[in-house]
Amino acid sequence: APVFLVRIDGHAAWVNAHVLDLAGITAATPDPPGGKILRNPDGTPTGVLLDNAIDLVRRIIPPPTREERMHAVRLAVDECARVGLTGVHDMGVDAELIGIYQELEREGRLPFRIYAAVDGPGAFMDSMLVRGPIIGDASARLTVRAVKLYADGALGSRGAALIEPYTDDPGNRGITMQSSSVLEALVQSAVKAGFQVCTHAIGDRANAQVLDAYERAINDAGPGKDLRLRIEHAQVLAPVDIPRFARLGVIPSMQPTHCTSDMPWAGERLGPVRAQLAYAWRALRDAGSIIPAGSDFPVERPSPLLGFASAVSRQDAGGFPAGGWNPGQCMSRPEALQAFTRWAAYAAFREDAYGSIEAGKIADLTVLGRDIMTAPVDSIRSVPVSMTVVGGTIVSPVPGVAPAAR
Repeated sequence: APVFLVRIDGHAAWVNAHVLDLAGITAATPDPPGGKILRNPDGTPTGVLLDNAIDLVRRIIPPPTREERMHAVRLAVDECARVGLTGVHDMGVDAELIGIYQELEREGRLPFRIYAAVDGPGAFMDSMLVRGPIIGDASARLTVRAVKLYADGALGSRGAALIEPYTDDPGNRGITMQSSSVLEALVQSAVKAGFQVCTHAIGDRANAQVLDAYERAINDAGPGKDLRLRIEHAQVLAPVDIPRFARLGVIPSMQPTHCTSDMPWAGERLGPVRAQLAYAWRALRDAGSIIPAGSDFPVERPSPLLGFASAVSRQDAGGFPAGGWNPGQCMSRPEALQAFTRWAAYAAFREDAYGSIEAGKIADLTVLGRDIMTAPVDSIRSVPVSMTVVGGTIVSPVPGVAPAAR
């Protein structure tokens, strides 16, 4: 039987010999641009595929039906509302998913706000650049005004692009998804079409590449253009690049739980020196950057309380390690709160409408069973979400509807 298993971050897959045969992957198959086929010493494929090499298999897998995707989305949005989310930034949507969101919005069944980034590059992104962003008024549940690009792979699968080789894999510097000239052209085309650009970059080499591309786009756009270009993850940074974020106005969009999930092995990948500037929240804040925070679900769990706890402690749910992993990079509690609220709204161009509880703003808010600004750190992850309110309406728990069994 065919077996296709994907690493939790989506940047690596393992397939069995039957799938290699079905996909026609042999010792003679070259690595595709932006991907890598891991091989045995004799050159035969091991069955482990990194990044764009996964597409060699995905193209022969039947896609889910629209009905299956609609069912999955309905389950997902209900779960997100349950854990207190009033909005999500969905990175990498396609035409069908936008249609599903629009249908749910028309039916009044989209319980929160979705700020969507079109998956790129490709034919759909090209068509959206011609069509232009989908931007309603502040009360709209769906906005599509960004594109999602990729500069490298993931740290766990050693696909993140590093300046120097991996400490635990000498000779390997990771994978860049495209050349700098191609990335620059993609960024320029998106900016000219009125889209924000959100580029996945994890390694220090990839982050430098994206900052270079963004700097050229910002200079070409001229003064006064509010582009709010984003780097998604920004996990490993060279010291020289940290102040460039604030200087350029580039937003490091980060996920605190990545730090606490990765810390058991991140030091092995990076070595002690580079690890000091991994998930470098304090260094970025001290340089003047804001840090919108998220979870990157389904890579991590969606609850923002998990991210809040990771941001202020750099410890896992069991309190490990004592004092936190590189604790000098922690956020303060006020910073972590802004990261999941005001700064996230700014990253979606909506800080004037929501992101804080103020007169004149839309009533998007979450009611918690305990004050996370004073609660012991080890209790934050278990604080109950009493109520999620979007646009002044309680969306979870749904009034008069018993919670689903879990």
